[in-house]
Formats: sequence, C-alpha cells, structure tokens
Amino acid sequence: MELKIAGVVKESIVDGRGIRYTVFTQGCPHHCPGCHNPQTHDFYGGKTVEVGELFEEFQKNPMLKGMTFSGGEPFCQPEPLAELAKLVHGMGKDVTVFSGWTYEQLLEKHDPQVDALLQETDVLIDGPFLEEQKNLELAFRGSENQRVIDLKETRRKGQLVLLDV
Repeated sequence: MELKIAGVVKESIVDGRGIRYTVFTQGCPHHCPGCHNPQTHDFYGGKTVEVGELFEEFQKNPMLKGMTFSGGEPFCQPEPLAELAKLVHGMGKDVTVFSGWTYEQLLEKHDPQVDALLQETDVLIDGPFLEEQKNLELAFRGSENQRVIDLKETRRKGQLVLLDV
C-alpha cells in the first residue's frame, strides 16, 4: 500500500517518548499560521513510498522505541498508516500520531479508516498549532492547546487520559 510522505527522520527524540522513527506525511488541510512544517501542506508535493519500505527501514534499528506519524496531517491518509502501525505493533513497539484535529473531531468523522488508525495509536498529540499559544518549553508539542493523550488508557478507562510529559 502506498503513502504520500514529505520525508522521514530515522532517529528523533522530539516526536514522542524514546528514540523514534518519524514519518512526515504530505498534505495538510489546516494551514496553521506559524506551522513548523509548511512544506508538508501541499497535497501534490512530497513523494510516494510503499508502507513496506518504511517498515523495512524501521526494523533495521533495534534502538527505536516506536514510530511517529507527523505531517502534514496523518489522518488524511489513515488507511496506509493504520497498516504501518499494525506492523510496528507486531514488533512490540508503539505508535504516536500528531493531528491538527482534536480527538473529539476525529471521532465525530465516523470514518472507519480514521477509527482504524485511532485504534492503532498509542499516543495522540492533538489540536491545531496556535501561534498565540506557542510555548517552546512543552514536550512534544508547540502550543498550549495541544494535548498528549494516552489512547491505550483512554480506550481502557472509557474516558480521556492525558499523559504527564
């Protein structure tokens, strides 16, 4: 299955807990002023890769704690990312996903593919980047409104659980 990406960072320590393989998806409808990755907004930019290629690269580094999907907007390509996330989970590793939509907005889509990616997400960092709430002291996010949600615990408890980072 194919995925449109802007690029990857093979070893990141800023895109979630531990050393991570970060996939930057191509295409974003949010266009947040002050966005850290404006080159990822164009849905016609980037390059197309096979999910299997990314997974092969990921497998080469035993030091990785997991994989992160950033953007762009990962939930614009939920089907291939859910497939990739399943492969990552099959190795006992975790998946973090960034989204400009809130968790509640993603649930309101009632889209089976979006739901499938949410099911394969361990940590969701949600909400648009808001320049007026920018804070460089925050772990893994750029503005105060963005949340770091423990989706595994949220599913288990049936209520929103934030990670203390």
